[in-house]
Amino acid sequence: MTRIGLLSDTHSYLDEQVFTHFDACDEVWHAGDIGSPDVIDRLRARWPVRLVCGNIDNESVAWPANQRFELEGLTIWMTHIGGKPPRYNPAVRPTLQRNPPDIFICGHSHILSVMRDPTLRGHSTERLLYLNPGAAGRTGFHQIRTCLRFTLDSGSVRDMQVIELGKR
Repeated sequence: MTRIGLLSDTHSYLDEQVFTHFDACDEVWHAGDIGSPDVIDRLRARWPVRLVCGNIDNESVAWPANQRFELEGLTIWMTHIGGKPPRYNPAVRPTLQRNPPDIFICGHSHILSVMRDPTLRGHSTERLLYLNPGAAGRTGFHQIRTCLRFTLDSGSVRDMQVIELGKR
């Protein structure tokens, strides 16, 4: 069992509430548009962090554009600009169709979304689970800052929670 805190689009702002909401998490994942490396340094001081580079992130940082990994019997793919089912970014669509993960995570839109893709099955027999935690930062058009917390356990996703951090 692994408890995950998922955020995106911090744009150099990390709300202190994240540390309370993610306190019981085993890992924190950041789906891009991090902004300042200080955000990652602060998270890494408390948790192992998996992250991807976003379109606002400085090219001098060595953050990956994509992460694909297995955890708790699930295949996860995280990228920043992924689109949304069924309108995926053309850059990721062929790979998603050829080799879909169980969980596809992206940020960029600043729109919180948790849904199953009715057209794609992951490596497990479940439909692909699409996650976008919305935006946790203060920059953008979103009205409420959000993130997600959930548990991965032996091939299943449990205890999905939307966390509202307050107004932008």
